[in-house]
Amino acid sequence: MDPLRREIHIAGQTKRALLGRAVVGMAGFCVAMTIPAAVSAQLDLCLDAERHLRDVIGMTVITEPDTIDDWRTQAMVSGCRVTAAGATTESSAVVARQFYEILPESGWERTPDPRDAPNEASLRYRQHGADCLFNFYDSAIALNTDAEMTVSDAVFLQRGEHLYNFLVMCTPAAPAAPRGGEPGG
Repeated sequence: MDPLRREIHIAGQTKRALLGRAVVGMAGFCVAMTIPAAVSAQLDLCLDAERHLRDVIGMTVITEPDTIDDWRTQAMVSGCRVTAAGATTESSAVVARQFYEILPESGWERTPDPRDAPNEASLRYRQHGADCLFNFYDSAIALNTDAEMTVSDAVFLQRGEHLYNFLVMCTPAAPAAPRGGEPGG
């Protein structure tokens, strides 16, 4: 097992990861008790992505409803987003590469005609009726959202570690828009 994969699996079992998930998880539980059914259905689209980031990778996560401009299908759609933070000693390039190698091992498959941005570490995958765009970023970029700050603050960095994040946006699975010009045009 390569070092990052070993670190990823070990991180899911550490006290710091459990503590971070407990703090964020309790906040999510309180919110979940009061959300309407329509919003709950939106959040269900992110369950597999949330589980993968939390349980397989060992990251701290927050899932929220979202309206997403799906340029692939040329429509504004109800969906959700997962904001996640984790710690590693590996380089960002290694973390991103190995994450995308592990993803298919968990049952995720590339969407047909994904139109994603591989040079920006943003790749689109499908599982159980949801199309999810996974976006990797590190401390060089910040979204400055409440969710990002909450999950990032919940990660305890040990000596030599640095923070990394994923933003995952999920929509109902749909065929890609016909090609013939630029999406949306």
